[in-house]
Amino acid sequence: MGRIFGTDGARGVVGVELTAELAVNIGRAAAMVLAEQTHKKPLVVIGMDTRISGDMLQAAVTAGLCSVGADVLLLGVVPTPAVAYLVQHYHADAGVMLSASHNPYEFNGIKLFGSKGYKLTDAQEEEIESIILDNSRPYDVKKGSELGRVSEAKDACEIYVNYLAAIYNGGFEGRILVDCANGSASATARMLFKKLGVSATFIHEEPDGVNINENCGSTHVEKLAEKVVSGGYTLGLAFDGDADRLLAVDQNGRVLDGDVLLSVLGEYLSARGELNDDTIVVTSMTNLGFFKLMQQRGKKTEVTKVGDRYVLEAMREKGYVLGGEQSGHMIFLDHATTGDGQLSAIMLLNAAAASDKPLAEVAGEMKQFPQTMLNVNATPSMKRAYDSHPAVTEVISNWEKTLADRGRIVVRPSGTEPYIRVMVEGESMQEIEQAAAEIATAIRTHLI
Repeated sequence: MGRIFGTDGARGVVGVELTAELAVNIGRAAAMVLAEQTHKKPLVVIGMDTRISGDMLQAAVTAGLCSVGADVLLLGVVPTPAVAYLVQHYHADAGVMLSASHNPYEFNGIKLFGSKGYKLTDAQEEEIESIILDNSRPYDVKKGSELGRVSEAKDACEIYVNYLAAIYNGGFEGRILVDCANGSASATARMLFKKLGVSATFIHEEPDGVNINENCGSTHVEKLAEKVVSGGYTLGLAFDGDADRLLAVDQNGRVLDGDVLLSVLGEYLSARGELNDDTIVVTSMTNLGFFKLMQQRGKKTEVTKVGDRYVLEAMREKGYVLGGEQSGHMIFLDHATTGDGQLSAIMLLNAAAASDKPLAEVAGEMKQFPQTMLNVNATPSMKRAYDSHPAVTEVISNWEKTLADRGRIVVRPSGTEPYIRVMVEGESMQEIEQAAAEIATAIRTHLI
């Protein structure tokens, strides 16, 4: 990963890793790179989630953009995928989303999108980093009439919701419970489901700047599951802070993660003849049960590194239309350029309405292998050395031999947080927990 940008933009604790000064400079450098490519005065749209730091960062990024001559259109609180869509709708040259997704409110992030709604390429991000960190060229600061101007989009949420609603095929019967995570979905979900004509009750849609993702949303689905069962709902939907993820809960209270949802949605698209090459793009963290079910169904899988950007790269390169991650990032390339939790919810409603079986039965076709994950606090140097230190690789190798074809191990540095993640999967929870603990201990002991 880059020195500023990780797998999902620039992210960190506000005031520590992510400062107002850095935000100004990202705005300046991004506008310079874009202006060179477009040969005109850039227009940049900016959206944000509900974090208390959003106002400060919006002001800082806006100042940076305007200082080098870019015009800014403020979208207000919107989901991340809304920025990806609206950058195209408003014929903008770039989009900025201020969000740290599923992280606590202390964190925030700056995600950049190009004019076609895709996240910037590695090369573009590296060029921006070079301007900021290496002083590869001075900031092209403007004066007088060449400065950028700022305006506000009053209809951003409505335009985005109308685009989503047009994808719904109708026919879903039942009551759903929607968890907005006190985040971006709080600005759009109620409007959306009303337009769909679906009976919905909403929880955690009262953001106060510090309660985003706090014991709610896709990172705390167990509470939604309890409410779905006690309230007799047909389905529960949980978004994360910027509403680019979806996890669901069936009527029995079973949590349906991204792997399970992809198995349901892949079958739905395949039945409609809309799953190109009958292939779903997933990551190395995808549950073994998913791969076994795809084999049974005669479907194919394409496996990438962890990160929705890698899933998207494979989809675009090979023409696949469905891909995603266990975390609930799902991409429907026929409809969107990035993961979209509310779009995923609509596709799930379409699938449920089209099926002659209850959703719980369809989702139950995938048998999940027990999986455990440990996050080991890690410095950048530890992240670089995790896969080459002999004492660590020996422990991993020994456990891989022990598990053999009964399980697997994935050890990787997080692209968005200061962790090395240790995931172990297998038939026995006791065995995989022991394996994960020993690997984590080796990392803590030897990678100092």
